[in-house]
Amino acid sequence: MAEPLPPDQTIVLVGAPGAGKSTVGVVLARRTGCEFTDVDAAIEQVAGKPISAIFLEDGEPAFRELERRVTLGALQRPGVVSLGGGAVMSPEIRDALGRHTVVWLDVSAAQATRRVGLGDSRPLLAGQGIHSTMVRLLNERLPVYEQVSTHRVDTNGRRPNQVARDVMEMLGFPAATGSEQPDILGEPVEGPPQTFPEPGEQSR
Repeated sequence: MAEPLPPDQTIVLVGAPGAGKSTVGVVLARRTGCEFTDVDAAIEQVAGKPISAIFLEDGEPAFRELERRVTLGALQRPGVVSLGGGAVMSPEIRDALGRHTVVWLDVSAAQATRRVGLGDSRPLLAGQGIHSTMVRLLNERLPVYEQVSTHRVDTNGRRPNQVARDVMEMLGFPAATGSEQPDILGEPVEGPPQTFPEPGEQSR
């Protein structure tokens, strides 16, 4: 049985590519009976093309501006919102996050690299040296994730449902029984990318 999210509350998930924001966000939304917004998926819907194509055809500055607008719009609505990995680098977005509950899904560079894989849908991780690029991105962004978050959850080696349960406990939702919280995704967070799908989430 879903525990209802207060009608005016927004839970925002932030973290590195591969942290599981989209997957955990789906679980949280189902368990709290609210809407889920995957900002990366919303960006692709507005642009009418994948984020990788936006980077290639329009350039990163155009993508960042679109990301800023879509993210700020999503933060005005209650529910669960999953941000893109680099969205927190925008001062306007950081300012808006100060008015919400922000959960940082923390992940190591090694596990994030395993989850992301070698696909071409993540523009800033395309090509050679995916692990070294992930390390660089984490070094740049970790202090900002820490700054904007009100809660932190370690996702390393853990299933999406376990992570979602921890988030709900941190936020004061009553613990549900196992029958009330089926393992709907059913695969370890630490598994290969196809076992921890993140629809729309891009590495940026």
